[in-house]
Amino acid sequence: MSGNGQDSHAARPGREAVTGAVGAIDGGRRRRKGGKGRRGRGEQAVVPEAEFTSYYGKPVLNGPVWKTPDVPAYLFLGGLAGGSSLLAAGYQVLGRQRPGLIAKLGALGSIGASVVALVHDLGRPERFVNMLRVVKPTSPMSMGSWLLTVYGPMAGLSAASAVTGLLPRVGATATACAALTGPGVASYTAALVADTAVPAWHDAHRELPYVFVGSGAVAAGGLGLLALRRGADAAPARNLALFGTALEIGASRLLERRLGMVAEPYRQGRSGALVRAGEALAVAGSAGAVAGRRSRVARALSGVALLAGSALTKWGVFEAGRVSAADPKYTVVPQRERLRRREEEAAERGAVHR
Repeated sequence: MSGNGQDSHAARPGREAVTGAVGAIDGGRRRRKGGKGRRGRGEQAVVPEAEFTSYYGKPVLNGPVWKTPDVPAYLFLGGLAGGSSLLAAGYQVLGRQRPGLIAKLGALGSIGASVVALVHDLGRPERFVNMLRVVKPTSPMSMGSWLLTVYGPMAGLSAASAVTGLLPRVGATATACAALTGPGVASYTAALVADTAVPAWHDAHRELPYVFVGSGAVAAGGLGLLALRRGADAAPARNLALFGTALEIGASRLLERRLGMVAEPYRQGRSGALVRAGEALAVAGSAGAVAGRRSRVARALSGVALLAGSALTKWGVFEAGRVSAADPKYTVVPQRERLRRREEEAAERGAVHR
């Protein structure tokens, strides 16, 4: 995916480059005549306010070409797999084999399905193999491909050992390795989408990994609550869901506060509705898991709510990126604001030198 959201004076963008404005207020200043300086009381505007448009209202960026539902499913399943491996490691430490087995099978099934979704989006399986030809630490795509290559076999060995009872030490080691790489699997997709010119993704590169990890923990906790029969076995899954809900919502609020106007797609329209529905289901599922801890039906309903909430959150984030890429104001307005600030800073430096 490509796009150019930088003005001609900007340096080559890095991780801290912004395509959107953090706290941008408006997209232009009125030109006035008379009075002292640039502004004066009682002045009349001779040029109307600039509108937030591009040529003929066309998008400034090349929007994401990733397919739906392939990529939203890929984001969701990767988080579910990483969170399930953490949950499996916790059950292994506690010596609870049956719930640990469910978590390990959940991790293996999720990562397998996520790879299928990824390959389907790529179009040809060999494209995934081609990503493994180099190791590039600065590329989220390269690092993510290698993470999947390491994590997948570890999740498979962990589940196979739990099912067959063979090679328990190998299985325990594989479970630990999957748990260590699981957070990376859950969060690297956030770095992947943020490493683009799409304003709602790129400008949120600080918070999105936490949102994705929290959402993955919510999904893994939901799967555990849905599949486990005994209330005592569900306690770790419930705690993971509570942690994930708090992390996801906390990071989302920080994201919206820091991005200002560029965060509108996370709050408004179809994408905002998806994000808010995901958060509401996560809160409802976590509350239901706590209140109905002695009821298997309540735990199952809570698990469904948590899984659905995580899926809707990832879909909402994906849609928010598409919206921000399609609307030129999320690129044009912040650029104008940055240009205005640079002009004012240059004028101030010139006044000091004089």
